[in-house]
Amino acid sequence: MNQPAARGGTNATWALVITGAAGFMAALDNLVVTTALPSIREDLGGKLADLEWTVNAYTLTFAVLLMFGAALGDRFGRRRLFVAGLSVFTAASAAAALAPGIDTLIAARAVQGVGAAIMMPLALTLLTAAVPAARRGAALGIFSAVTGIAVAAGPLVGGSLTEHISWEWIFWLNVPIGLLLLPLARTRLKESYAPNARIDIPGTLLISGGLFGIVYALVNANAEGWTSPLVLGGLIVGTLLIAGFVRHGIRRPDPMLPMRLFKDRTFAGINAASLLMFLGMFGSIFLLSQFMQGVAGYSPTEAGLRMLPWTAMPLLVAPFAGILSDRVGGRPVVTAGLALQAVGLALFAMAVEPGVSYAALLPALIVSGIGMALYFAPATSLVMSSVRPAEQGIASGANSALREVGGALGVAILGAVFSARGGYETPQVFVDGTVPALWIGSAVVGLAALTALAMPGRRATGRTTTVRKSAARDTAAEEKRETAAGEKRETVAV
Repeated sequence: MNQPAARGGTNATWALVITGAAGFMAALDNLVVTTALPSIREDLGGKLADLEWTVNAYTLTFAVLLMFGAALGDRFGRRRLFVAGLSVFTAASAAAALAPGIDTLIAARAVQGVGAAIMMPLALTLLTAAVPAARRGAALGIFSAVTGIAVAAGPLVGGSLTEHISWEWIFWLNVPIGLLLLPLARTRLKESYAPNARIDIPGTLLISGGLFGIVYALVNANAEGWTSPLVLGGLIVGTLLIAGFVRHGIRRPDPMLPMRLFKDRTFAGINAASLLMFLGMFGSIFLLSQFMQGVAGYSPTEAGLRMLPWTAMPLLVAPFAGILSDRVGGRPVVTAGLALQAVGLALFAMAVEPGVSYAALLPALIVSGIGMALYFAPATSLVMSSVRPAEQGIASGANSALREVGGALGVAILGAVFSARGGYETPQVFVDGTVPALWIGSAVVGLAALTALAMPGRRATGRTTTVRKSAARDTAAEEKRETAAGEKRETVAV
């Protein structure tokens, strides 16, 4: 009796180590490039639009393929596709490090996003399957903490490697980790499938084309002109394709993202708030990371360190946010966090100027950090509690995708505002473009706070909890059937 338990514990530990390391790499690459942007621009050249695409090429492919990656794993084997995604991510990281020009770097970043989109959702699924139910919450908490550390460390790691070695090493860093994880994933993770899994190719094509069209138009609007055929065409076609995706999600019986989920006010509200939050936050960090170096005069490492009161605050405050959310409900905590984030961006807009001291920026950094910390943990809980247990995978994937979409749109929209009002010629010109962009970022996050405030309170969401409990037995039975079907298919494959 003890031997199987020990073996199960070992499998769970290996699953946590492997998926945690993979999640760390994928999360790190969201922001690791921000503090390296000035060095990349100096080395490879490129305009503002090119710098935007070095960030957006990753976040965009990551966002639009997240749910598709999960569906591929359900259909063809989660371990098999996790290994494939990890392989793609590792190879693309090497290609980015070797990029001879900005266009090649952007292409490699896009392929990195494809690998991460396959790898990340399956990492959570494989971890959940490997860990016993009694310890699952702790394991997922560790996984979330590791990815949170990666987000916080992104600007610092990118800045340190850029300053002390070269910007290429922000990508080389992934290669040895990926090569180490590949054999471990093949030998230590257990294969699993989802019964009757189907792949929504039309839905993937609609949402991918739609988001690409809109982001492409926003990034190139100032260079090409808002009335140019390329920009207008991108906006119109992108909007039509997204409308088609929504219609597809309503009419198809098994779409990538069932639109019926958005009938729940909590699910719709927290996803809308998440998209707006990341739009304001990512766009602001994109500009402020460059401000810290180009205007404030800090080195890449110093810039990353000075961003820590903002990016690392969730590590300190998030546990207390979770406790507070359990006591008073998720809605007030999320609303307060978004409101503080909006205030923090407004403080930035009032403080940034040539020659500004770090002490003058510190209040904005701390307030923004506390706001972000209050948002994260309760937001995840609200997403999961707004759907049935059997739909939590879809719900989590949708929320993650919308966050990434918000980040891509934020870089594009706030970058467009910056380009229209400022540039890189002098510190004052840079500030002239950054300030209005930060005000818009603050307004967008403020709108997210109002959206969260409109969600049902704890009494209303209690009905969702009842639904979840009543569905628990069905979910357990479904998991048993999935395991049996996966073992049967794995035996046949062997």
